[in-house]
Amino acid sequence: MPELPEVETVRRGLLPAMEGAKIEQALVRRPDLRWPFPENMADRLTGQKVLALRRRSKYILADLSSGETLLIHLGMSGRMLIDGADTAEFHADLKTPGKHDHVVLSMAGGATITFNDARRFGAMDLIPSDKLEEHWLLNKLGPEPFSNAFNETYLSAALKGRNTPIKSALLDQRVVAGLGNIYVCEVLHRTGISPKRKAGRISATRVKTLVPAIRQVLQDAIEAGGSSLRDHRQTNGELGYFQHAFAAYDREGAACTTTNCTGQITRIVQSGRSSFYCPTCQR
Repeated sequence: MPELPEVETVRRGLLPAMEGAKIEQALVRRPDLRWPFPENMADRLTGQKVLALRRRSKYILADLSSGETLLIHLGMSGRMLIDGADTAEFHADLKTPGKHDHVVLSMAGGATITFNDARRFGAMDLIPSDKLEEHWLLNKLGPEPFSNAFNETYLSAALKGRNTPIKSALLDQRVVAGLGNIYVCEVLHRTGISPKRKAGRISATRVKTLVPAIRQVLQDAIEAGGSSLRDHRQTNGELGYFQHAFAAYDREGAACTTTNCTGQITRIVQSGRSSFYCPTCQR
């Protein structure tokens, strides 16, 4: 499942082709993905200008001139790809939609945005922009990791008294929005905190290290184009490459990269998910 860095990478790739541009034609090639598409979605998108292209947690949000917002969830295998964008040097030929090209947006200026999703776990919805925060996918989300609302005071209060492991607490989207398994493993390794430690028993000093570590890990991953383990692609079709910088995730049996640590990365299962950490230096 794409996490915040992958979704943010896709959003940034879409910006030049979508933000400020008109959707000249929308083609919806099936009635549903994970859930049914909203009624008359193609007609409601066609002719609308994209006023802004934002991200909330793991969702891309396109604010439209109609007063609605298009919510895009990539799911496990969803991709947003750009074809036919005019530049000063070339114009790429438009492709014939493929089997898994489910939604195609033809933009003013020549770009075509295609939502490709082989497994069909992605989703799209149209929501009144002034009711967006009430939507069931968004109304319980915690603060964004890069926002002023996410700070040491907030996180200390959110973790206080929690008897769940810190790994589970940071994966809770009500605590902080956008974090997933990969990046929580990396954050905990950087801060030297065991994923098994109870969230409510982490000292204020150690909680203080989590906020900057979360932001730095996410920023590093965004700059690397995200992590491509299976399906993630950037909008130009290229892979992300943060997976080559993993210190903990998916490195079971490898030597720990922490300075002066002689331990090895271990894999355990927590709540059905793999956690990778170093028992020697993560306490």
